[in-house]
Amino acid sequence: MCNNNENNSCQCIAEILTVISILQQNASCCSDACLDTCDRGFLGCSSSNYGCNTRPITLYTCGATGSTPLAMPTSKEDVTGTTTSTVFRVEKIDGCCATFRVLAPNTDPTESLAIPYVATNSFFTVNLNCICCLRCLQDTYVECL
Repeated sequence: MCNNNENNSCQCIAEILTVISILQQNASCCSDACLDTCDRGFLGCSSSNYGCNTRPITLYTCGATGSTPLAMPTSKEDVTGTTTSTVFRVEKIDGCCATFRVLAPNTDPTESLAIPYVATNSFFTVNLNCICCLRCLQDTYVECL
């Protein structure tokens, strides 16, 4: 799939990200038991008071030595990229291009168990042809900036 210029080469990942994006836009919790997959038809609830509104993901890029987790700076101001995260929230899908918000670990010890990530002001757009794998993490609540 990597570096493949065929129009449909990103279709698998793009379709899953589209499902996640739609779910996040229409976030509501469901108590039905289902397989815990990336394209599950609802966002699962955590044990917190907050309804789930995000399915955090980790993206893996293609490389000669296998797949590598994509890491992005957690702040627009961090020009050196010293503080990075590998956890993202899909914000927009447009064909084989996707825009993501970088999520950072929640450092507030009173909330970090129920709300493990916080939204950052860092966004990036990626060509999905360069992504070979995505991993979905536990659905959660992320307060938008």
